[in-house]
Amino acid sequence: MARTIWKGSLSFGLVNVPVGVYPATQDKSIHFNQFERGTSDRIRYKKVNEKTGQEVEAANIVKGVDLGGGEYVILNDDELAAAEPERSKYMEITDFVSLEEIDPVYFQTTYYLAPEGEAAGKAYGLLRQAMQDSGKVAIATFVMRNKEYLVAIRPDADVLALETMFFADEVRSPTKELPNLPGTEVATQQELKMANLLIDSMEGPWEPERYNDTHRAKVEALIEEKAQGKTIAVAQAPPATKVIDLMDALSASIKKSAGAKSSARTKSAAAAKPATGRASAKVTAVKKVSKAPAEKTARRKAS
Repeated sequence: MARTIWKGSLSFGLVNVPVGVYPATQDKSIHFNQFERGTSDRIRYKKVNEKTGQEVEAANIVKGVDLGGGEYVILNDDELAAAEPERSKYMEITDFVSLEEIDPVYFQTTYYLAPEGEAAGKAYGLLRQAMQDSGKVAIATFVMRNKEYLVAIRPDADVLALETMFFADEVRSPTKELPNLPGTEVATQQELKMANLLIDSMEGPWEPERYNDTHRAKVEALIEEKAQGKTIAVAQAPPATKVIDLMDALSASIKKSAGAKSSARTKSAAAAKPATGRASAKVTAVKKVSKAPAEKTARRKAS
C-alpha cells in the first residue's frame, strides 16, 4: 500500500475536501554500493575541511552561498528557519485552466490525491466529476516538506492526479540558451513529405505496456549471472556509422518501419491461429518415437 506524504484539505471555494497526497510512481532503478577493488570493503564518504583534511561533525556544519571572488554568505539553521514557509494545511485552488494550455516542460512529478475519511468521498467525487465535465485542470499551491509547490490537479478515471510544476522563472528559454537551433526554412518540400510519410508509417496507439526498461533488465540478468559464478563477456563498442544522405535515410526508415509492422502482424496472426495438422503430425511423431523401445523389446522376447 502506498503511504501518504502529505495530509490536508483541498480548498475549492468555500468547500474543503480532506485529502492525502500519495506517490503515483516508483523508482525501479538498480542502486549500487561502492567497494574497493578485490575486496568486499564498502567505500564511505566523510565530510572534511578542505584545508585541514579533518572530518567535521554535522553539528558544526553550516550552509553558505558563494557570491564569487571568494566571498560567501553563511547562514545557520535558525536563520534559514526564519525564511521557511509554514507547513500548509490547505491546498488552495486559485484557477481552472485547459490542460492543453500548459507546456509539459512545466511538469515535474505525478502524485495521487485521495480523500481522507469516508465523509470526504462525496465532495471529492463531486469535484472530480465537475472537472471531468468542464475539461479543466485546477491550479493550486501548497507547502510540503518545507518547500512551496505549484501544482496542477487533473481528473483521471478513478482519481484526482496532482502534478508538481516548475515556476516560470525555473524554465529555461531554448531560443536564448541553446545554440544551433534551426530556422523555419531548413528542409525541402520533398524532405518534409518523406518525413511526414515516416511519421504516418510509425503511427499507433499509446500502449505504455509495450515499453520496458531494457537496460535495467540486462543489468539484472548480468547480476544474476555474476551471482552464479559465470564469466561475463565484455561487449565491443559498435563501429561508427557513416553519414548518409537525408533523403536516403528517410526512405530506408519508411521501408524498415513498414517491414517491422508487417512482421508484427504476421507474428500476431500466427499466435492467434489454432493448432493445425502440422502440429498434430509432430505429436504423432513423438508418440511413434516413444513406442519404438517397447517394439524392440517385444521382438527380442519373440526371438
